[in-house]
Amino acid sequence: MPMNRAHRRLCSSEGWAQTTKDRILPWALEGVELGADVLEIGPGYGANLRVLVEEVPHLTAVEIDGDTARLLQDGWGERARILHADGAATTLPDTSYDSVVCFTMLHHVPTTEHQDRIFAEAFRVLRPGGTFAGSDSQLSLPFRILHFRDTMNTLDPRTLPARLTGAGFTGVSVDLHPKSGSLRFHATRP
Repeated sequence: MPMNRAHRRLCSSEGWAQTTKDRILPWALEGVELGADVLEIGPGYGANLRVLVEEVPHLTAVEIDGDTARLLQDGWGERARILHADGAATTLPDTSYDSVVCFTMLHHVPTTEHQDRIFAEAFRVLRPGGTFAGSDSQLSLPFRILHFRDTMNTLDPRTLPARLTGAGFTGVSVDLHPKSGSLRFHATRP
C-alpha cells in the first residue's frame, strides 16, 4: 500500500477501528440509507468493513492492494465478498448495488483523474436511486506528518460537488465536520 510504516500501523490498529466505529462512520453515514447490497471501495485494513458487515445483509469490498485484499479475505471472506481490484475498474455488473461507500481512502488515490474514475465507477454500479457516500480527511500539519512519503491527494470541498455532478450524480451534498474538519459527501444516482 502507498503508506509509510507509521501510517500502516495506525490504520491497522484497534484504536483506529474503534475511532471508525464510534466517530467516522456515524457522522459520514448520518441520514444515509445503505440498503441491502453495499459496495465499499478501498477498505484498507478493514476498520470500516468490520462495522458495515454487521449492518448490511450483503457487503462487497474492493481493495487495490493484493496483500491487503488477502488479509481481508482471510479475516472477513466468509461474511463479505472481497475483490482485489481497482475501485475505478471493478468489473462488477452495472446497477448492482444500493449504495457505494468509501471512507478516508480517496486521499490515497494519486491523481484527481483517478479519483474521478472511481466516482464514475461508483455511479455505474449503483442502482437508480442508490447513494454514493463517504468521508475523507483534510489538510493539517499532523495529517501532513502522518503522510510523509505517502500518497496524499486530498479532496477540495469547493470542487467536489461539480466533480460528483460531472460523474452523473444528483442531490450532491458536501460538508466539513465542525471539529475535525473532515469532509463528508452524499450523492444519488437518478
